[in-house]
Amino acid sequence: MKGLWRLLSRIKEYKRSFILSIISNILLSIFTVISIPLLIPFFSMLFDRVDDIPVKPTEFALNNDWIKYYISTLINTQGRETALLWVCITLIFVFFCKNIFRYGALYFIAPLRYGIIYDLRKQLYQKFLELPLSFYSNERKGVLLSSMTSDVQEIEWSILNVVEAVFKAPIIMLGSIFFMFYISPSLTLFVFVLVVVAGAIIGRVVSQLKQESVNVQDSIANLTAQVDETLGGMRIIKGFNAEKYNVTKFDKENNFFRNTLIKVINRRDLASPVSEFLGVTVVTILMWYGSSLVFKNELDPETFFAFVFAFYQVIEPAKSFSNAYFNIQKGLAAMDRIDRIMMTHNEILTKPNALIKSGFDDKIIFNDVSFQYKDTELQALDHVSVQVTKGQIVALVGSSGAGKSTFVDLLPRFYDVTSGSITIDGLDLRDLDLTSLRSMYGIVSQDAILFNDTIGNNIRFGAETYTDEDVKKAAIIANANDFISALPDGYATNIGDRGLKLSGGQRQRLTIARAILRNPPILILDEATSALDSESEKLVQEALHKVMQNRTSVIVAHRLSTIQNADLILVLENGRIIQSGTHTELLESDGAYKKFVEMQSFA
Repeated sequence: MKGLWRLLSRIKEYKRSFILSIISNILLSIFTVISIPLLIPFFSMLFDRVDDIPVKPTEFALNNDWIKYYISTLINTQGRETALLWVCITLIFVFFCKNIFRYGALYFIAPLRYGIIYDLRKQLYQKFLELPLSFYSNERKGVLLSSMTSDVQEIEWSILNVVEAVFKAPIIMLGSIFFMFYISPSLTLFVFVLVVVAGAIIGRVVSQLKQESVNVQDSIANLTAQVDETLGGMRIIKGFNAEKYNVTKFDKENNFFRNTLIKVINRRDLASPVSEFLGVTVVTILMWYGSSLVFKNELDPETFFAFVFAFYQVIEPAKSFSNAYFNIQKGLAAMDRIDRIMMTHNEILTKPNALIKSGFDDKIIFNDVSFQYKDTELQALDHVSVQVTKGQIVALVGSSGAGKSTFVDLLPRFYDVTSGSITIDGLDLRDLDLTSLRSMYGIVSQDAILFNDTIGNNIRFGAETYTDEDVKKAAIIANANDFISALPDGYATNIGDRGLKLSGGQRQRLTIARAILRNPPILILDEATSALDSESEKLVQEALHKVMQNRTSVIVAHRLSTIQNADLILVLENGRIIQSGTHTELLESDGAYKKFVEMQSFA
């Protein structure tokens, strides 16, 4: 429920729409209530039951004397048919005004409804970008996509629809009930007892909907995640003839979704016929009891007709509240899922009064650094101490899981150290402004991460101030300009989803161009050539060699050709540095690095 109140608190940002909608709903309700007593003179004239009141009432009273006086005067002066025509025109005018304000209420509430959804979706997307990488290690991408799409849409359909109904229904109900009490308190109390009994029965029908709605939305998220994984791994699925396996896996989840949804829909659909049957039952009993009062001359027939119409004005909003209960349960389930993401604590933040650093002047120091991923017991880095001096090329070597990628991920604060500290020019990374810290790095990862956009925009990614000439210069340094120029649209060529229209080497050279466009003082290369063929590797290596000149570089690599010219090679094993030195120095000692080189040479 806290998430619901946080959602509704956003209304204050749309005060104008909110106030105008309330005013329209109030006027709608007033004209709805006014339309009820106007039926009395209509039926009175229709059945020739208008009493002649020759003297105008002296004081206003909450009764029909004033209406009867004007109706009788109108009949006496203009005739019965003309008087009936004027009553009908008045009815049309009242219902016209009622529906004008009904549209106004919807018109003014629209900016509020869709504005809140816009804000919610925007903040959810911003939260995705703010959360640390550790969050995504335990989350399925499809589940997050489902929160952004179906869960947000569910809130718009359910909760905000209910909010809209709440603005107008109470006024109409109160006005109608007041009129009913004025006509006949005993009849109103009789009807009220019937409605309470009927409402209790309907409440039993729609109970337990929230949990079932949670199951439906969880299943939608799982289906979305599975489709996303299938589309991303289509090459492997086809290569391993795993189509049948994936269809079976998908069908299992899809079948669960179908069965759960059928339960929810059946329960929801049961509410409508039950409420209609109970409504007809209540109206029938009302007509029986009201007719007995008419027969006893305790109630005029035309007044009884108006009472039934007033009761109908209560039933419709009451039914909307019944539907609102179902919608609220679904909406709360969606809100809980979104709230779980929005309330996730982000540990990687810029602290208040953080220092802004514009360049790298001296050295980076790992001071007894340890790091452990959440939900694991093993240390990814275990008491690591090392110094990286400006202008050095430092290479990290070791088997998979040795801690190489963790080492470089700590530099731009993708994660914070568990213990120890990392300083750059004597300043702890956690004391620096996060944006200025990350602007010092150019990162090229093993997976060439590109976006469905043009080549120029991928190189310029996140930095719109660079000119086309700047982009071209970066591409030339990255050995990418030749293949780009050969494309039909050059730098305006769209490379498709994740850059799949290009080869692996071409994609990697684009990421190098993107990294060097900003001319960062520190370059991080995380196995940048491990997935390439020999020809592509050669081109990429040439590009990297040009990029690393006069630049501090930290390289993660398996291949000897990438690291043999490094100023410092660190050999990691189980999160510890077990050897360090140059290529020549490490070969002279009989250790893990020499074995690594011998295995490469043998291969």
